[in-house]
Amino acid sequence: MPRRCKKPRRRVADGRVYMWSLRHRHTVPDGGRSADCRHTLTLSPQPSGTGGPLRIVFAAGPDRYVPGGAPLGSGDVGYVWGGSLNLHEPGAVRALLDAAPARGWQPDQRRAVELDGWPLLQAVAAERAGALGVAGPAPSGRRS
Repeated sequence: MPRRCKKPRRRVADGRVYMWSLRHRHTVPDGGRSADCRHTLTLSPQPSGTGGPLRIVFAAGPDRYVPGGAPLGSGDVGYVWGGSLNLHEPGAVRALLDAAPARGWQPDQRRAVELDGWPLLQAVAAERAGALGVAGPAPSGRRS
C-alpha cells in the first residue's frame, strides 16, 4: 500500500520519537508563475508536550532550488552547484535532525523553533562528502 504523502511519519533519534512531515508552499502573483517557493520540514517530539516542534525551512533563492515537483522530486532541495537532499528520505531527515543542535536548537525546548535549512544542508553535505572522501561544496554553494 502506498504511503499517503501528507501523513506524518515516525522517526526515532537518540531515544526520542518525532513525527515529521514535509510541506511545500509558494505564491502565484497575478496568475503568473509560482514564486517564493519553500519546503518546510516539521519534526514534532512525541508524546505531545515533551518539546516544541522544529521547523526547518528551505526557501528558494539565488543558486538554490526548491521545486514543487517535476522534473525534480517534490522533496528535493539543493544548491545549483553543490549539495542536495531529498526531504522525503528518512536518512536526510535524520541528518538534518542531527545537525540542528549545532545551530542552537535544543530538543527539550517547549516552544516552536524555526531554522534556516540552508546552513544545515551545507553541514550535512560536507559531512556526507567527507565520509565518501570527496570535496564538499564551497561555502557559498558554488563550485570553486
